[in-house]
Amino acid sequence: MNRRELLRASTGLGILILTGCAGRRSTADADRAITGLPQSHSPRATRQSRRPDWLGDVLPQGGGYANVIPRSAWAQAGPIIARADPMLPVNKVTVHHDGMSPFFSTTQADAMRRLESIRKAHVGQGWADIGYHFSIDPAGRVYACRPLSLQGAHVKDQNPGNLGVMVMGNFEAQQPTPAALTSLESFVGGLMRQYRIGTRSIFTHRELASTACPGRNLQTRMVQARAAGGKLAIA
Repeated sequence: MNRRELLRASTGLGILILTGCAGRRSTADADRAITGLPQSHSPRATRQSRRPDWLGDVLPQGGGYANVIPRSAWAQAGPIIARADPMLPVNKVTVHHDGMSPFFSTTQADAMRRLESIRKAHVGQGWADIGYHFSIDPAGRVYACRPLSLQGAHVKDQNPGNLGVMVMGNFEAQQPTPAALTSLESFVGGLMRQYRIGTRSIFTHRELASTACPGRNLQTRMVQARAAGGKLAIA
């Protein structure tokens, strides 16, 4: 993590919500250096949309998305569309941790509260929405986060075409669970096949920016997964 500024305390879990690995504002949500919004976006788009598609419930059918928990199951609001850029064709995937306090709970309710607290913290920083496209909890469940139609906000200056996948927890201070690792490798492998990208296009946050994310323990596992014979190398 580049900056660990205290944003707020989560009332649901009693944990500290930090800027986490997302760090500073991204080009997508602040600098507007890439494409800007299409001219068709009206001033009414500054309101948080509640339409099902903007809530992230529209995902490709079948494949690796079949068991993804929809955004509407946990998010209390949709993205602020006027703050976001449209997603460009996917050419890379970046893996993160949330960089908050260690997280060990395997209940879906706790995971959803944690995701909502992250979303609120990111929106509070002026972002369009939670910065990541997907998240994985300690039990291995995968959650839809920022809609795939919107550029993410998870690697400063390198968000165009970059899918963000976050594993819940702080992997400087804890080990990722076997269930989370298995799910991460399977899900990222599915993204590689869908978007026809190889292991050279699968990154961790620290490989693209000056940060500790995704923590030394998850970093080690990602290096192993991409190495010859690793789960992602044979995906």
